[in-house]
Amino acid sequence: MARLAQTAGLTDIQQEILATVRNFVDKEILPVATELEHRDEYPTEIVEGLKELGLFGLMIPEEYGGLGESLLTYALCVEEIARGWMSVSGIINTHFIVAYMLKQHGTQEQKDTFLPRMALGEVRGAFSMSEPALGSDVSAITSKGVKDGDEYVLNGQKMWLTNGGSSTLVAVLCRSDEGLPEGSPPHKQMTTFLVEKEPGFGEVRPGLTIPGKIDKMGYKGVDTTELIMDGLRIPANRVLGGTTGRGFYQMMDGVEVGRVNVAARGCGVAQRAFELGVSYAQQRHTFGKPIAQHQAIQFKLADMATKVEAAHAMMVNAARKKDSGERNDLEAGMAKYLASEYCKEVVEDAFRIHGGYGFSKEYEIERLYREAPMLLIGEGTAEIQKMIIGRRLLEEYRFQG
Repeated sequence: MARLAQTAGLTDIQQEILATVRNFVDKEILPVATELEHRDEYPTEIVEGLKELGLFGLMIPEEYGGLGESLLTYALCVEEIARGWMSVSGIINTHFIVAYMLKQHGTQEQKDTFLPRMALGEVRGAFSMSEPALGSDVSAITSKGVKDGDEYVLNGQKMWLTNGGSSTLVAVLCRSDEGLPEGSPPHKQMTTFLVEKEPGFGEVRPGLTIPGKIDKMGYKGVDTTELIMDGLRIPANRVLGGTTGRGFYQMMDGVEVGRVNVAARGCGVAQRAFELGVSYAQQRHTFGKPIAQHQAIQFKLADMATKVEAAHAMMVNAARKKDSGERNDLEAGMAKYLASEYCKEVVEDAFRIHGGYGFSKEYEIERLYREAPMLLIGEGTAEIQKMIIGRRLLEEYRFQG
């Protein structure tokens, strides 16, 4: 057992789940991750293994066939999986955001329809907020859903869907001003639609097109796509929660879970980078001794380990806060911000320790070096996190003059 990033107070069941996941990562993911990543190949066998472990149902309640575990358990599992290959953690993250949104906000019919099949991994989730022209400015979305009898007609273009091709259920945020007075604030004009589709690319159902995979610098293997709606007809019973105008709140609730997930991914990638760095430093010799015996390298290792430990502690705190039923946007924002920044720094230090070999595709650190930047922008950029943190701090520490 590694010395860093330990979590106090876990139950025997949580420890057993984590040990199982770590063993799976060591045996089934790490040996093939770099090869699959270089080929940008979807990890089909790994995903099937995750299904067999029950991880697609980890946070889904037992009454729907899931394991009913906490956000903390899920985050710690994500940390382990990201340590093996961050793309695999992305495959289950969007699935769980949709499952969480259904559990928290769905109608009973929606829960009964989707959650049991999501727990088995038969239905795979993706969610869609962003659009080509708006980035993190969710209130500026232009995709629209218009009521037409017992259906809604959706039009617009969405961007950056993780699992856009492989998913069969997409939670899509659209503008819908049905029944609202003129001049209503943007966040009250949004609705989440549950869009069922076939997996794959092209026109996956009438009015819905997934053009193809976006070619990315890193975060390969997992499919990241656009989504184009052109007269897409959705039955009214596929409005999440059954009521329009609640989409912004539902999505932000899901994103809080997502930000804990991104923090956990940062922790996992940073842990792996530290493992690679500390191992290589003891094997590589310069000036007659292992480079680990040079003070300059020991300073790097000390910095790396401290950052791994600090990021893990903040991630665990954010997950436990959400599990307790409390608002955790401040803690999730802080954890996501710190873990992603520290991940980038730990990976770069491990890269420097490897010297010229870090630039070679034969060494795993090259893959991590391309993966880490995604965490700086996924689920809201670092700048967005700091805006959220600053606003919440001003709420908590309001000047009483």
